[in-house]
Amino acid sequence: MAVYKKVITGLMSKGKVPTYINVTEEVRKIVEESGIQNGIVTVMSPHTTCSVFFEEYDHDEMPDGTTFLQQDLDNALAKIIPDQTAWGQYFYPGVKHFEAVESWPDIDKYLPGGDRTALYNCDAHLRSTIIGASQTFEVDNGKLLMSVTGYIYFVDFDRSRPRERKCRVVVIGE
Repeated sequence: MAVYKKVITGLMSKGKVPTYINVTEEVRKIVEESGIQNGIVTVMSPHTTCSVFFEEYDHDEMPDGTTFLQQDLDNALAKIIPDQTAWGQYFYPGVKHFEAVESWPDIDKYLPGGDRTALYNCDAHLRSTIIGASQTFEVDNGKLLMSVTGYIYFVDFDRSRPRERKCRVVVIGE
């Protein structure tokens, strides 16, 4: 049994809105690079406000580039988990969390100008929890096995600020 690991870097989130990134081709290339002929590949997010999911490719897009299916997902999630816009709307973040972040040496990265509203992202954490941090697919004859219309998406639900994200890929098999 062999294990091959790789990190997809440079995934840039937009901030202000959830960011969907199609990572299908990168995963396909990693599976081929691995040399593993039969097994599984797991695609995962190490970030607590990000998810990985499997969905049909949608040819229709909103003006900002979000596909119709992604917008529908955003709309559905917003009905059960509204965007956090005010203190007290959710329990998180609490006073102890603010105090911990305020003690970090790179505080301005997380609280620009001491603005605590920059941590209003409970909705992103909850959405990520519901969607999940990983997906597993079959590797068959050295190829990523999935339907023609299926794509792998990495999504950052955090709207607090743009930032660079990464996605981990592990191929296991023989």
